[in-house]
Amino acid sequence: MEGDTIGALARAAAVNVETVRYYQRRGLLREPERPGGEGPLAGFRRYGPDDLRRLRFIRSAQQAGFTLEQISELLALDATEDRARVRALAEARLAALDQRIAELEKARTSLRQLARQCSAGSAGACPILTAFERG
Repeated sequence: MEGDTIGALARAAAVNVETVRYYQRRGLLREPERPGGEGPLAGFRRYGPDDLRRLRFIRSAQQAGFTLEQISELLALDATEDRARVRALAEARLAALDQRIAELEKARTSLRQLARQCSAGSAGACPILTAFERG
């Protein structure tokens, strides 16, 4: 992928062109200069393998739950090799995931109990609806 257009970059990373542009506006991806010259691709920005690697890094980090601000910091830390800070960011993300998992497990347990109560009775309001009304 040497010297491809933004469309080719987006396809290679399985993202939308607008996603690439958004990351550029956020400062996560570079925006190459428009070359002069003649021919069918004259004036089109060109992207290389480093751009694709960076775009894939951003997408992978997002899938791991990192915010764009955190990803920006991770990208900056890559140049400094500050493993302690990278590890701290990862541990903070793990803690947030653990908290979210605990919340989801609690919600699942509550909903399962309400579903059992709903199936056990036949008269009156459904316990699920009553529980949601109480908030």
